[in-house]
Amino acid sequence: MNLPGSFNNQIKQVMILVILILMVFLSVRELYVFFPGLLGALTLYIISRNSYLQLVYHRKWNKSGTALLYLLVYFLLLALLVWFTFVLVEKQVHPFLNDPVNTLNQVKEAIDKAQSKTGFSIISGDTLVSLQQRISGFLPSLVNDTANLITNLAILLFLLYYMLVDGKKIETYLSQILPLKHNNIDLLAAETKRLVKASALGIPLICIIQGVTATIGYFLFGLHNIVLWGFLTGVLAFFPVVGTMIVWVPLVVFMYASGDNWNATGLLLYSLIVTGNVDYLARISILKKLGQVHPVVTVLGVIVGLGLFGFIGLIFGPLLVNYIILLFRIYCNEFILEKK
Repeated sequence: MNLPGSFNNQIKQVMILVILILMVFLSVRELYVFFPGLLGALTLYIISRNSYLQLVYHRKWNKSGTALLYLLVYFLLLALLVWFTFVLVEKQVHPFLNDPVNTLNQVKEAIDKAQSKTGFSIISGDTLVSLQQRISGFLPSLVNDTANLITNLAILLFLLYYMLVDGKKIETYLSQILPLKHNNIDLLAAETKRLVKASALGIPLICIIQGVTATIGYFLFGLHNIVLWGFLTGVLAFFPVVGTMIVWVPLVVFMYASGDNWNATGLLLYSLIVTGNVDYLARISILKKLGQVHPVVTVLGVIVGLGLFGFIGLIFGPLLVNYIILLFRIYCNEFILEKK
């Protein structure tokens, strides 16, 4: 006798879920461009959470004032990083912006010289022409990218403020609406904190160590603009093993091509023995302490994250790949192991 009513309730439930999923999809599609700001705010919240709660609940600091203090500190750190990057890169980019054709011709001559001396092809002329066309098409969009960056930064700070002030309420609400067992919710929260901290703190720290180590090598073997090359090496060290090679391998080739064989050999050995092993030792020590993140997961995560979220994907890409593994574990706990 209760079947019609039960059936009607199921229909209502399905209709509400369909409408809810549709609304979420439309919202995500329209807000996708602002996802880096959202993910950045979530990252900084997880990093700041324990110290913020310590100050607010144990030291009795004002919630809003403490949150604003955190925002000020993060803003100054981001501004300092942007300023340092601009000062470092501006001198190298300025000649290209003034005369891109002449700069590319100089690069082509240097590559041709290196190829003739080394006896193998590094890059073809067609590739250089294609690169020039891409750069010419990229420059006009730089203004739009800068505007998106500033907008995402504003969203990051805005969301982070309310995450800090209302963090406890948000966490309680999420634990109530997630359709999982309490132990799996705790597992999800713990793994999220562990992986975000490992990615947001561990990987940048490894990149700094790699950059400093490589800079020492560039200094020892007579390279110019060692700070710039060290900075680029540190940035590309996000990619395990092969990341630093993107910088030092071309440098070694050009040093050989210019006749500086002793320094080129020294930099080659230094990069293989010292820089490469520092990467390995730093990853197995720092990432093991902050949270086990396998290098394969890091590489796959970085590739996925860059495509989905841009630069912030360097942090959330590995987290996404780890989430696939974690959700599989939760699925087993919820359904498979329970049946056994």
